[in-house]
Amino acid sequence: MAPVMVFVGGFIAEPMTSHKDWITLPLTMLIVGTATATVPAAMLARRLGRKTATLLGFSMSIIGGLIVLLAITYQAFWLFVTAAFLMGLAGAFAQQLRFAAIENLQTDRDIPKAVALLMLTGLFSAMIGPELAVVTRDLWPQKPPYFATFVGLITMALIAMLIISRLQLPPVIVCKDQRPERPMATLLKQPVLWVAVISGALGYGLMSFMMTATPLSMHQIHLHSLEDTKWVIQSHVAAMYLPSFLTLWLGPKIPTKYFLLSGTLLYILVLIIAMTGIAVGHYWLSLVLLGVGWNFLFYTGTTLLPLSYRPHERHKIQALNDFLVFGFQAGSSLIAGWVIYRYQWHGIVMIGIPFVVILAVMTLIRFYNTKNKIRE
Repeated sequence: MAPVMVFVGGFIAEPMTSHKDWITLPLTMLIVGTATATVPAAMLARRLGRKTATLLGFSMSIIGGLIVLLAITYQAFWLFVTAAFLMGLAGAFAQQLRFAAIENLQTDRDIPKAVALLMLTGLFSAMIGPELAVVTRDLWPQKPPYFATFVGLITMALIAMLIISRLQLPPVIVCKDQRPERPMATLLKQPVLWVAVISGALGYGLMSFMMTATPLSMHQIHLHSLEDTKWVIQSHVAAMYLPSFLTLWLGPKIPTKYFLLSGTLLYILVLIIAMTGIAVGHYWLSLVLLGVGWNFLFYTGTTLLPLSYRPHERHKIQALNDFLVFGFQAGSSLIAGWVIYRYQWHGIVMIGIPFVVILAVMTLIRFYNTKNKIRE
């Protein structure tokens, strides 16, 4: 449901509130929900098993979808915000599945390939989500716009629950490592941990900031058509995952730092192109490059993170990582609505500059650091 919320959340929220600064609040609460539930989701997966935890996540998503239907029917803004938060909680359980896949690998050498394969699965939602929103916007004439969209999403979630209930997911591995668990202060001293967290947090933060603002900027402010807006967002989300074919092939062959460098350079290009104009082509190219850059930065973070902890330390590091990444993403999406209506697209681009500067400094330090040779 997340790609659909990103695409149409602002459109649904706008007529519900007179405060234009709050239009992106539902999307922000979607991300806040994910950040809030990262630790509980990890603990429940450990106690109840992957399948039960995943089904619980889908249940929250369905309840959230039903509340969206009520919010759309009665034009209730805070009901819509509540629904978005519930969908965010569900998203935290979905995020745990990537760690489950990594934990069941035989060696660390398999991590890059596994991460790339996991990211490729996002292509389905990238193509189906926005397309479903456009096709079903007015499919139910007696109901407000996008009512039928969420009916379709709820139906798809029910089908997914049925499929997962019949799958045999691997159990959570019981750690046999007898070494004492290191204190958090010791873990936080590892450069590899901070590279993983910062690349994920800043990569997600700028991506969320610009992607949240794009539909509002294109369709509401600069009056580009909904079809053009859909095409840009759809292309962006596809660009987030299509490069995984490349990382699947190159990941085991080249050092991770080159993906970090590539992602940073692409983010610099994004800002340069976004500064040059507000035509559909400018939006499209900048958002596509933003998606590819995010892919490389997310790949860097997800690949390096397991190198910073021992198996019995994984839950607290994974929870810390997801809390910081999705917390940063939530803050970025929250201010996007305020910025876009006060300073428009130029303001979005200017605020993106500090993101890129920090990424560039970290990349240079990482690229020329010869002390830490862990999968450089």
